[in-house]
Amino acid sequence: MSSLIQLEKRDHIAIITINNPPANTWTRDSLGELADTVEALNGDDNIFALVVTGQGEKFFSAGADLKTFADGDPAKANDMAQAFGRAFEALSRFRGVSIAAINGYAMGGGLECALACDLRIAEEQAQMALPEASVGLLPCAGGTQNLPWLVGEGWAKRMILCGERIKADRALSIGLVEEVVPTGAALDKALELAAMACKQSPSSTARCKTLVMSAREGRSHSDGWRMERELFVDLFSTEDQREGVNAFLEKRSPEWKNR
Repeated sequence: MSSLIQLEKRDHIAIITINNPPANTWTRDSLGELADTVEALNGDDNIFALVVTGQGEKFFSAGADLKTFADGDPAKANDMAQAFGRAFEALSRFRGVSIAAINGYAMGGGLECALACDLRIAEEQAQMALPEASVGLLPCAGGTQNLPWLVGEGWAKRMILCGERIKADRALSIGLVEEVVPTGAALDKALELAAMACKQSPSSTARCKTLVMSAREGRSHSDGWRMERELFVDLFSTEDQREGVNAFLEKRSPEWKNR
């Protein structure tokens, strides 16, 4: 793996660092590495949670390097759009809990990366925007789909249609991030939440995440309830279900197998 995407594993937590200074911009190679890395983590039964952050103190990620699109080549645009889509769809489908530790500017494809995670922790100096329309582009990596779900149509339109850049405190007030922490503290807070997630049954967490995300797909309420019952029963085919119940009855900590 090249240095554009760095992977570290701490017990049951994987840490991915976007490492393309100075602004941690995305390239076709780094997007491919992100997709491949997340897909590999899905196959690692020992990993229950994932934290994504940016290298350095100023940028989470500034998104794509606009020089990529300067020649107006539709084929190149399609190639990058597909790479963005594959990478962030893979991130959104990570079977465990994913947390973005936003340690600075999250712009364009940088914010879309954070939007693909389950939770977002922002440092107090962080700023977020989807400014693509100001340069004749549009968010093509989930921004127009994920942002309205989190902040509502009005704020999504302010950020996408008006190009409004928001600071961390406003991001918290509109529901774009779950918590704001002091400068330099996002990774530690994200790791704290990841450790909490690791105490949950990973088999249960994966199914719960499927159910929560399915609400975005326009399913009827009754269909969602049906899925809950089906996945509840499905847990009884896992080792984790038996381990969790018996650990509770035996007054001990469970030892999850992720299967």
